[in-house]
Amino acid sequence: MGQEFIIKSTKLEDKVNQLLPSQGGFQAGVDLSASTTIIPIVDLTESAEGSNLRQDLQKSLSLTSITSFNVNNTTSTIVNTTGYYRVFGNYNVNNAGFGRFELTDGTTTKIIISYSGTTTTIQDSPFDFIVFLTAGDSLVCVANAQAVFAGCTRQIADIDGNLINPL
Repeated sequence: MGQEFIIKSTKLEDKVNQLLPSQGGFQAGVDLSASTTIIPIVDLTESAEGSNLRQDLQKSLSLTSITSFNVNNTTSTIVNTTGYYRVFGNYNVNNAGFGRFELTDGTTTKIIISYSGTTTTIQDSPFDFIVFLTAGDSLVCVANAQAVFAGCTRQIADIDGNLINPL
């Protein structure tokens, strides 16, 4: 059983009133007190979870955590494993070139990003997006002969949302 102590200090009371104005400060007849009872404190920060890696560093690229791709004049499956993936790189489309990224489950296909060229302009721009794939889903890149899509993928979380650190 803990012991209770009453603390009589004008300086401490003034400091509490200054730091905690939303508590209305101390009112007449209310004293500061201390106790020898141990009160556990639960730390809910990321450090307490055992993760000492900042979230921005978790998204770092490494030699073994990225998979590169280069698609030209073909259709290529970029990723077909469940989870969250960052897809980034650069595309070059000229003349009558076209290309796109699609999500498919083998039956239904949805275009998520599409690029097309004109006869007078060469387009050369970066892309950077995140996709979520469930079981049976695939990310596919389609490019004709006048288009080149070059980039990398990096899995940033598993299907349950657990972050994956770079290796």
